[in-house]
Amino acid sequence: MQDNYNKKELKVSALENGTVIDHIPQGVVLQVLRALQLEDFNDAIYMGSNLDSHKMGKKGIIKVSNKFFEKDDINKIALIAPSATIIEIKNYEIIRKTKVELPDEVIGLVKCINPKCITNNEKITTKFIVQNDLEEVKFSCYYCEKTMRKEDLEFL
Repeated sequence: MQDNYNKKELKVSALENGTVIDHIPQGVVLQVLRALQLEDFNDAIYMGSNLDSHKMGKKGIIKVSNKFFEKDDINKIALIAPSATIIEIKNYEIIRKTKVELPDEVIGLVKCINPKCITNNEKITTKFIVQNDLEEVKFSCYYCEKTMRKEDLEFL
């Protein structure tokens, strides 16, 4: 039997069909998994964290078999990991590769952290204005004007 532990690189199976979320900032891979509600997904999910990256120093990656994400899910990824790239694969071939973009508004995806906000007390869809400055992304509630940081996000 060959000793595979002496190899410098271990490889994960290529996806036949599915999505790769690449260039996830260090430390937020699990947050992306939770936001996408992949905990109970029945197909294979490959996850890597603190991987070496020429561009980022360290990065994370998630490979999800047989899953293609809708716009709301891609917006969730952008809110948590604005540097992420979405790679869609069919029959082992890359069919689309796009960098996520922060939306100008986030509607119905995130809960306001202000307990007195009308969206927490009545059946009103949440709405946030995305403020993207160079240092950090912030989210301002349209109704109560409470400002939240990425760390405050609680997805609905």
